[in-house]
Amino acid sequence: MTHDPTVPPTDAPAARIRSWLRERKPLALLVLGSGSGELAESLANPIRLPYAEIPGFPVPTVEGHKGELVCGALGGKEVLAQSGRFHMYEGHDAATAALAIRTAAALGIRAALLTNAAGGIRRTFRPGTLMLLADHINLQFRSPLIGPVQGSEDRFPDMSEPYSERLRAIAREVARERGIGLEEGVYAGLLGPSYETPAEVRMLERLGADTVGMSTVPEVIAGRALGMECLAVSVVTNLASGIGHETLSHAEVMDVANTVRTQLARLMTGIIERI
Repeated sequence: MTHDPTVPPTDAPAARIRSWLRERKPLALLVLGSGSGELAESLANPIRLPYAEIPGFPVPTVEGHKGELVCGALGGKEVLAQSGRFHMYEGHDAATAALAIRTAAALGIRAALLTNAAGGIRRTFRPGTLMLLADHINLQFRSPLIGPVQGSEDRFPDMSEPYSERLRAIAREVARERGIGLEEGVYAGLLGPSYETPAEVRMLERLGADTVGMSTVPEVIAGRALGMECLAVSVVTNLASGIGHETLSHAEVMDVANTVRTQLARLMTGIIERI
């Protein structure tokens, strides 16, 4: 995506979304990863806006990414759900991958709750495990902050706490009270779209990664540069190559994500209720 550097790339999409929202004021942005789109279906009193009607928003090409914004109530509070991501492996740059979170910030939204489908590296993980991100390793080697500073973004954002400790404490409390299994660990973000080789997974394990996926990192970098509170949960949909022995496929990712969608919805609902 190219644009006039004197015009913030969020101006046109934010104006369109603002007119669609009318009087609604979403508290948080939910970014829904592969297989998590059903969470948008649980919102009360929903309104929907296809990406095709939003200036600058690409239409996703990946199964499980519907390509629409949904605004509705979750846990009694208004949220904006991004049902479908813009991945760099689809040919987008990092700035485009982070466009939705920047646009949400331009709308006044100050919290972003992200989900992703990920491969499990930690040896005790099994398909269906939910992992709260405590940190990440950016092996996508891309940043949405390259280029002119956009609006109020920090040129050199502090990344000592990319995932809000306040929101993580709320997530742990909700999981404990509702009997939801919730691990915590480090996510490695890679470009994809091929799954990792066994040698790459062994490298990631030695680097301290617990899960691996192809999203989340550019969004959180942009969110932190804007002062947003970020929280992310990985749904472990498969054991990473060399950890498990099955052939990996996107169909398997979708199937496993569907099996834990109720737990994920209960977790996200509880978090929204308390922020």
